[in-house]
Amino acid sequence: MTPAVTSASRMMALIVASALLVAPALAQQADDMLGVPGPISFQEQDYVLSWTSRPNPDYIKQEYVPQGQTVETYSEMILIETVVGAITPIQAAALQVQSLDARKGTDPVVNHQIMQNEASGEVLLDFVVSDLSVDPVVVEWNAYRYAALPGSEGVMLFAVSRRGYGQDGATQFMSGLGALRSEAISALTAQPLPEISIAQ
Repeated sequence: MTPAVTSASRMMALIVASALLVAPALAQQADDMLGVPGPISFQEQDYVLSWTSRPNPDYIKQEYVPQGQTVETYSEMILIETVVGAITPIQAAALQVQSLDARKGTDPVVNHQIMQNEASGEVLLDFVVSDLSVDPVVVEWNAYRYAALPGSEGVMLFAVSRRGYGQDGATQFMSGLGALRSEAISALTAQPLPEISIAQ
């Protein structure tokens, strides 16, 4: 493995380790850094840009939620992320899978499935995680679509996230997850990827 790949992989490992069930502690700025100010329309729902973060020059994350929801307590979210560096979609997805597998000892809900489109090089990872130690408990389903970053080495992520809260809400969420998952994945794979313009 080349030093560039190692560096990018380490950065991705830090990203995925902090990505699961972690919402911003405080509302932060929502300045568009990717040329995608929104709103983003997905499954007949509009999502507005609500939070952005650039923890280092090569990694940008933007979160979009429906009007009236917040990134701290959302039920529905769209995420767009970019990582610049010598890393591919399958490598990025594999690092996320490693992070999910590491949760299995403490998270009874965690589960994942990964699919790769050989023709396009895109990867789709869908997974379920939970946090039963908080009140109310949280169950979260995500579908991550990884693609090569246009015009640069790296990866872009276009993702959908759904949550259920509380014992009753989590149970209801899980019972309806099959239909939700199927419809959302079909919509996600058909969704045109946004045109990215990374702020310098």
